Amino acid sequence: MTDAGKKKAVGLPLPLMQGLHGEFYGHCAAGRLSFQRCSDCGRWRHVPREICPACSSWNWSWEQSSGRGTVYTYTIAERPMHPAFAERCPYAVVVVEMEEGVRLLSRVVDCPPSELEIGAAVKVDFEDVGSTAAGKVLLPVFRRG
Repeated sequence: MTDAGKKKAVGLPLPLMQGLHGEFYGHCAAGRLSFQRCSDCGRWRHVPREICPACSSWNWSWEQSSGRGTVYTYTIAERPMHPAFAERCPYAVVVVEMEEGVRLLSRVVDCPPSELEIGAAVKVDFEDVGSTAAGKVLLPVFRRG
């Protein structure tokens, strides 16, 4: 086979491990799903940001999630949005509503897209997707239950 006939391997796009997003993925690398929680009004939030969208407070901390949620909605990707996902198609992109009230974009890894149901109970797990200069990258994914 010539080089022209070979497909070039493409790695998964990895998140930037900087700032508040780097802190979020640092918790994931340690096997914890954590979200920010406002120290003044108690509201949980995701995606990470400096200011509470509910009360505008700058006071917050990282707190560990229960890891339990339900499928809020999903869509099935029939064609990859990036070459690294070509072999995974079709796959479901899922929005999970966590018990804490935040929503997280992810995948349910033990369920074929045809069996997904809105409202299904799911529990967090972590998938090792590679490394950056900052260390190992684990993404939160979900399993039924």
